[in-house]
Amino acid sequence: MITIVEAVTRTQLKEFVKFPFSLYKNNPYWVPPIIAEELESFNKATNPAFLSSEAYFYLAYRNNKIVGRVVAIINWDEVNILKKSKVRFGWFETIDDIEVTKALLDKVFELGKKHNLEHAEGPMGFSNLDKVGILTEGFEELGNMITWYSPKYYAEHFEQLGFVVEKKYIESEFSFKNVKIEPYIRASKMIKERYKLKVLTFKKSEDIMPHVDKMFDLFNDAYAKLQSFVAINDIQKEYFKKKYISFINPEYIIFIEDEHQKMIAFAIVMPNFAQALQKIKGKLFPFGFFHLLQARKKSKEAVFYLIGITEEYQSKGVTAVIFEEYHRVFSEKGIDKCIRTPELEDNIAIHNLWKNFNPRITKKRCTYKKFL
Repeated sequence: MITIVEAVTRTQLKEFVKFPFSLYKNNPYWVPPIIAEELESFNKATNPAFLSSEAYFYLAYRNNKIVGRVVAIINWDEVNILKKSKVRFGWFETIDDIEVTKALLDKVFELGKKHNLEHAEGPMGFSNLDKVGILTEGFEELGNMITWYSPKYYAEHFEQLGFVVEKKYIESEFSFKNVKIEPYIRASKMIKERYKLKVLTFKKSEDIMPHVDKMFDLFNDAYAKLQSFVAINDIQKEYFKKKYISFINPEYIIFIEDEHQKMIAFAIVMPNFAQALQKIKGKLFPFGFFHLLQARKKSKEAVFYLIGITEEYQSKGVTAVIFEEYHRVFSEKGIDKCIRTPELEDNIAIHNLWKNFNPRITKKRCTYKKFL
């Protein structure tokens, strides 16, 4: 018999966070989260996502043993502003038993029906900066810190339960050593002169902070046309600023301004923390900080997290300016591989950024939808 319990206490939420550690214990491709960070993101008192969302955390038990988990989410900005009549679900993990999957998703459907919503979609988080989708290809490729791993049977369960694919994403990588930088240097010089652009680079995280609000405003504008994009509000800006910016190497953040000091492009790259996260197994103490610091300093792989360019400049070659600057930074760091995080399959503009780098698609993932 399967029993579903809502996780409300800190002990229950910790069990919720730690369940994948047992589920994927011997899986070499799964990258574990930092337990303390995950618990912090589920704290309704501190995570501003809960100001515009409601979420319920469920654990599935069989014989007093946890066999699955899910978060049922309503992003009320999405419902009320975008008019998307949707209940989300995320942080979905289960053993290979479709009855467990069904029992967990029934709780998601229950929340959606309670508020007269039309459909459920997931896996996805509270916002567009959270993890998204389950794997459909690339099960034997190492994950990274901003994606979920998932076995093949997740998609099989969803399809058997009447879900259909809603959004498709691709991930890829390319060798930095094979990048021919000369054309980008020539193009960058011409573009900076033609449009009077200025590149902002940084050595200290505190120097980045005065520009971050403008970056999020550009992020909201650049991604507004994508499916179900929910803008980042001012409170969330402050939260993400404190949580992430100081964690990223300052030299891996690039802003580009026009002659009027208006930000027209940004790019954020991170070292690949995947191997370090596997070593520390979710714990920062006693040696977790050391392994993360070593990865921050010495990782030879760069993960492209976010790139945003105003619509006005998307076809004006600004990416040449970005890549010229990263070529300098990556050469200094000894980077040999560049990794792209999930990008919507229909986001042609972002795919065109990479077409000259001969990327190899490593993973495909998707979200699933079902009408209630």
